[in-house]
Amino acid sequence: MSASATPHETVLHYIHDPLCGWCYGAAPLVAAARAVLPVQAHGGGMMAGRNRRRVDAQLREYVMPHDQRIAQMTGQAFGERYFNGLLRDNEAVFDSAPPIAAVLAVQAIKGEAAGLDMLAAIQSAHYHHGRRISELATLTELAQALGIEPAAFASEMQRVESEELADHIEASRELLNYVGGRGFPTFVLQRGDTLEVLDTGRWLGQPEEWARYLRDETAAAPVDASESAPVRCDLQTGRCD
Repeated sequence: MSASATPHETVLHYIHDPLCGWCYGAAPLVAAARAVLPVQAHGGGMMAGRNRRRVDAQLREYVMPHDQRIAQMTGQAFGERYFNGLLRDNEAVFDSAPPIAAVLAVQAIKGEAAGLDMLAAIQSAHYHHGRRISELATLTELAQALGIEPAAFASEMQRVESEELADHIEASRELLNYVGGRGFPTFVLQRGDTLEVLDTGRWLGQPEEWARYLRDETAAAPVDASESAPVRCDLQTGRCD
């Protein structure tokens, strides 16, 4: 389990996957939260390793109705190049490991805030622009747009993939299990040694209200997650409901 904060620090832990549609739907909540308190991203590797998938008709037919529901509930735009480009590209592979490594690489080079910027850029590239975010060329271009030289990014990517990535994914999954999270995205508010899973289902599509809630949140009674069960992508199967 990996979650740290100084004794009086408040941190929002964001357990996510770059290929989770509901995480893209929650991206405005992440952006709003960043204006209120520190946010730490934990990539769970939902479609990494043996769960990576080549795009085919079955995958497209499965994800499209979920993505349309996400768009409806959150207001997040899914682009034409995603629906009728990437999801019809039988040469494309959905693999969470490279984009998670890219976030970690950017974070190592430019800091945690830049890592979150990279994650947002990756999500937009995938869901809006229909780009192959599992490919190094795409990730390098996105990092370059954040002011990182391609050679420095390639070197750090190589280091992360060989030394850090597997441990990061494992620690993210351990954190998810430790707090009793049910999938991606899971938001965990840490105040000192206290961890509280926040029910974000009610805030989807309402980033201003979410930010106001975070500002007002104190050490009151924990939120009852059963009040409005959020929709999530499952850790083991990659299925989203």
